[in-house]
Amino acid sequence: MTNRIDEKFAALKKRGEAALIPFVTAGDPEIKTTLRILRALEEAGADAIEVGVPFSDPMADGATIQRASERALRGRTSLTHVLKLIREFRRDSEIPVVLFGYYNPIFHYGLERFVRDASAAGVDGVLCVDLPPEESDELREQAEKAGLHTIFLLAPTSDAGRIQLVARLGRGFIYYVSVTGVTGARRALENELQAQVARIRRYTSLPIGVGFGISTPEQAARIASFADAAVVGSALIDVIERAGRNGKKVQDAKAFVARLKRAMRAKKGRVTRTED
Repeated sequence: MTNRIDEKFAALKKRGEAALIPFVTAGDPEIKTTLRILRALEEAGADAIEVGVPFSDPMADGATIQRASERALRGRTSLTHVLKLIREFRRDSEIPVVLFGYYNPIFHYGLERFVRDASAAGVDGVLCVDLPPEESDELREQAEKAGLHTIFLLAPTSDAGRIQLVARLGRGFIYYVSVTGVTGARRALENELQAQVARIRRYTSLPIGVGFGISTPEQAARIASFADAAVVGSALIDVIERAGRNGKKVQDAKAFVARLKRAMRAKKGRVTRTED
């Protein structure tokens, strides 16, 4: 069964290009503006989009995404609203969409119902931060039948056994967490990132995306030089948060993602010329 995530990474590989995957929290500041932001991110050059499902105990997230979740929950954004948002977005978009969140809202919604409704809405992948691969059988089996990819995290602390497990059970791509900590923009990235990605590649042919801490066009370009995707969340949420009226939030988010993508493409150009 084809999946938009696989198709996108295959197309980018042919072009020698890494994916830019921005993250936004659904319902921040409210659902209608999130829909406008999703459309703007695609127009700006995003290759896939992670849509955060707001949750009251986002243990893997730093202060920025915690505040985004709080704003969305104050507006009573639920998983039902998020799936309705994706259905609306899908009317005129084929960009891959990954739901990023925690298992509790899915469990509460009902696993079978979630997989059915997410697939029907046009979701391509699911990443549950707090669902370890060892306990993911039920979700993976249901998701695979529906054509949804289940995506898992690796971290700097992951040993070879863990990498092999995620490589065997994961679909779509592997999400490598660049820091031993929570989400949040950082001024500098870990020096060992490239070596860590190369280490994971020894165990898998899946694309490898790097996230957590990427906050500038320069950092995104560096990730693009050795990984298959750069995931940018908190820095984008910061941009949305700082903007005033909702229209400006959409404009500023679009401009920021466009700068990230230009930097990633420019890096590819420099690498190509050097190799020539």
